[in-house]
Amino acid sequence: MTESTLLFNELRDRALVCTACRLADTRTNVVFGVGDPEADLMLVGEAPGKNEDAQGEPFVGAAGQLLDELLAGIEIKRDEVYIANVLKCRPPGNRDPKEDEIDSCKGYLREQIRLISPDVVVTLGNFATKLLTPTEMGITRMRGRRINWWLGATLIPTFHPAAALRGRPQVKEQMQQDFALVARALAESSAETDEPAPVQNSLDLS
Repeated sequence: MTESTLLFNELRDRALVCTACRLADTRTNVVFGVGDPEADLMLVGEAPGKNEDAQGEPFVGAAGQLLDELLAGIEIKRDEVYIANVLKCRPPGNRDPKEDEIDSCKGYLREQIRLISPDVVVTLGNFATKLLTPTEMGITRMRGRRINWWLGATLIPTFHPAAALRGRPQVKEQMQQDFALVARALAESSAETDEPAPVQNSLDLS
């Protein structure tokens, strides 16, 4: 077992018993993340929902099935990537995360990204995109961009899969376009993007 794997397992073990914020009182399971801790591609969502809280795994149910379909469209299997959320515990009633909850939890995400060191990070939806980049633009304008990011990774924002399940077929088509961009970024890996400079981000990951 490599040192990185040991550190990753220690991080997960700490998260599974975390009581740093109020969400520890209402969660069923900590949803740390799932997938390959040495993956080239990492996907980041907002927070666990009801199904995720029950099963302890991110992106299950209909949203997870769509995410699997989008990955399959670029010939990638779910177990070949790493999937995580900004928050590791479900906010009651799926409400928006509170600032102190984010502050208590963001260190876990920072260390996940640092230890995995993916080539490409995909932010799923407004919340994750605004947290990991300093933008105030909505996801409709941000999606489909390639951003030079932390640790040499390329960050690509796209919609949250739930948005494509709300009767808006054009969202799924745009997500398919974004995942095609992900495939190209993975193939190029270290190629330069069109962005003029690395982006500073609001998680203080640098």
